Amino acid sequence: MRNLLIFITKYNAFFLFIIFEVIALVIYIKYNSFQKATFINSSNQVTGNLYQQVGNFKSYLHLQDVNDSLARENARLRNQLKTSFYVDSAAKHKVVDTVYKQQYEYIDAAVINNSINRRNNYLTINKGSRAGVAKGMGVICPQGVVGKVVFVGAHFSVVQSLLHKETVISAALAGTKDLGSFIWGDNLDPHVGLLYDVLNSASPRLGQQVVTSDLSLFPAGVPIGKISNLHSKNAKGSFLNMDVILAVDFSKLQYVYVVNNKLAAEQLGLEAQQKKDE
Repeated sequence: MRNLLIFITKYNAFFLFIIFEVIALVIYIKYNSFQKATFINSSNQVTGNLYQQVGNFKSYLHLQDVNDSLARENARLRNQLKTSFYVDSAAKHKVVDTVYKQQYEYIDAAVINNSINRRNNYLTINKGSRAGVAKGMGVICPQGVVGKVVFVGAHFSVVQSLLHKETVISAALAGTKDLGSFIWGDNLDPHVGLLYDVLNSASPRLGQQVVTSDLSLFPAGVPIGKISNLHSKNAKGSFLNMDVILAVDFSKLQYVYVVNNKLAAEQLGLEAQQKKDE
């Protein structure tokens, strides 16, 4: 306290100057309409800019909630897409009864762990069996195919990434629907995969999109990537192989959608019976 009094006493002239200067400015602004209006406009602008910065900061703090809300909304909209339904038609007594039934449901999830630099890559999502996720379900994002669910807990699931040596997806050339199979390949490049066993009669072109086929566990037409190389052929010579630039940048994955194919169990069961009979 003593030091404070000494400081004020030492610089009392400076503090008196500041006080008189403030009083003079207040009187000058208060009793002059033009200066008063200018001051109010300037103060409003400064205050507005300050409020805007505070609002931007608060918006940033709530960005996670906004992203989660958008992901849920996108999942709801995907559930309403025409590609999520199939037509169940029955003809009885010359009366055709056609009913659209939902085949695909989408569960939104956030990516909480991810790898891209290994031979076998996985990612972890924050949804599990309590949210309806089950082993074998496909996983996509707005850009395209991500992988399939391989391990499921109550609250979390592990997804076998597209960047995995054992991930094989039935694919097709967009437009022509020529079938093939997609794998990641042996170059370990997280941006390039391989489309193989496409019939030699196909006429693929550079930049043509590669999508999921009707034979995959995903809805048909989900992007996988675009053709970047047409020159490779397999050893048999009757099939074409081609490099594909992936549609998904796995290094930036944040939100995904788990695809629940309601007819998958029936399809897999019939195919398993067929294999037993062979």
